[in-house]
Order: sequence, then C-alpha cells, then structure tokens
Amino acid sequence: MSSPTGPASGLPVRMPRPRQPGRHRRPEPLVAPEGAPALVLAVPGTPSAATRGLAEEVVSIARSELPGLDARIGYLDGDDTEFPALSSVLARAAEERTARYEQAVAAGVEGVKEPDGPVAVVVPLLAGPDSSLLRQIRQAVMDSRVAADLTDVLGPHPLLAEALHVRLSEAGLARADRARLFTVATAADGIILASVGGEEAVQAAGITGMLLAARLAVPVMAAALDQEGSIASVAEQLRSSGSQQLALAPYLIGPEIDAALPAAAAEEAGCSTSEPLGAYPAIGKLALARYTTALGIAPQQPQNAPAR
Repeated sequence: MSSPTGPASGLPVRMPRPRQPGRHRRPEPLVAPEGAPALVLAVPGTPSAATRGLAEEVVSIARSELPGLDARIGYLDGDDTEFPALSSVLARAAEERTARYEQAVAAGVEGVKEPDGPVAVVVPLLAGPDSSLLRQIRQAVMDSRVAADLTDVLGPHPLLAEALHVRLSEAGLARADRARLFTVATAADGIILASVGGEEAVQAAGITGMLLAARLAVPVMAAALDQEGSIASVAEQLRSSGSQQLALAPYLIGPEIDAALPAAAAEEAGCSTSEPLGAYPAIGKLALARYTTALGIAPQQPQNAPAR
C-alpha cells in the first residue's frame, strides 16, 4: 500500500535514470523547431500512383528522422486534384502559416511573432543535376509567389553509392558483401552508371561512380540515358578494357524518366539492368539532410555505411 509520500516500506522504488555526464552522454534527439518551414519534396515526371507511393515513402523516412517535421509533396506536373502541383502546395503552406499567426493573435497568445523567413524548403527528388527539370522547379517556386528556398539535388553522396550497390545485388548483378567468400555467377565485371541531365549529370554521376567502384572492385563509368549513343559508347569502352559481363545501374530515383528507358538502353548495350534507386532509405535521409542544412539545424550529414 502506498502512503502520500510514496510506496509502502519494503516495495522497490523506481528512480529515474540519471543523465550520463560528459562526452559519452547520448545526444538529445533532434526535433523540428517550432514554426520551421515546411519541407516540400519536388517530384518530377508524370504523376502516377506508383510515383505517389514512392514520394510518400521518402517523406515518411524524413519524418521518422525528424519528429515534428512538416513534410509535403508537390508534383512538377501536378493537376491540383489527385496530384497537387508544386506551386499550389507552396501557396497553401504560406496560407496556413498566415492563418496560424492570425489565430494566435486573436487568441491573445503572448509573445507571438509575425512569421518571417522562408515558408518552405523545396528539395528536388533528383539524384543528380538536370538543368531542364531544375528550371521547371524554379519556375514553379516563382509562380507560387512564396518565399521558399530551393536546395541542391541529392547527389553525389556515398549513401547513393550504397543504394546502387544494394539495387545491383538485389538483381543478382553484384555481391552483396565482398567480405564473404562466395561468388555470384551473374555478377557484373563492369558497371554503366546511367544518368539523365546531359554532360553535367554524367560528371556528377561519375563522382558517385568512383565510390561504387571502390565498393565493388570493378570499373564503373557514367553515361547519359538522354544522349543518343552514350550508353553504347561507354559499353564499348568497358568491353575494350577487358570487362565481359556488363550491368546498367540507373543513377535515378525513378519518376524523372520513362520507366521503360533504362531497360531499352540496357538491351541496346547488351547487358542486364538493376532497378532505379526508388525509395531506398538513403533517399529520405538525404532529402532531410538538404532541408536541415538549408535551415542550419543539423551540423552533420547522414553517414554512409562502411563498404563491405
């Protein structure tokens, strides 16, 4: 039986665990600051149910990493019905922020400040630079007439090399773990890293390609899906340097291109292909990293897993 001052004598008393002092203390979990701008994921390509599912998974990953995050999805080619357009999503975020402020003032909340700064941080759902798509995203931001920051694309980054490795291993085109002594009969000995966005995108993909080559211990060369003959030319270079079994790895999230394009390019090059990056967890983490870096609330970028 308990007394007014606590449990009866003889019963165990559960005391709160003291916080561990010093440099080994576990850091407090990061949460979204109150009134922080929304993270708006800018999704390129023709909207579809599959695209929406992918974008929602990416946003879900970002929310799980930063509790309290206001994350939204805006489609570059949205119809404002089933798939809200990017400019409309930004305008709605601005309206809601103004409404919250006015409600607080009307309720007599002390210390309420008029909102300032960006309404949203727009993160392009792109692995690499694509000047045409980025121009469209900038135009959508301007059309919204909303103060919003636009971040860089997600790559290059070591986490994308990890994601490419996983997609290749899922397709049986790469060893999942080099440290284990087993072989994969279909493992490729040369990788074509396929990007879209022209020469700038190829150069950016090449940086991630070097990281992927270090993981797989095979040559990796970047090529452009949207430049005629680029994939076939790189395939010939790899074969002339000794690679016999090639694989095409799309350096793409997925929605930004026609889904049939990588398979057609792989057939032209006479090789197999893995799936695009899709909603691999690293994509959500990198989208969040772009957002937090823009706000200056996260000093560290997400860390890549060690190469195996």
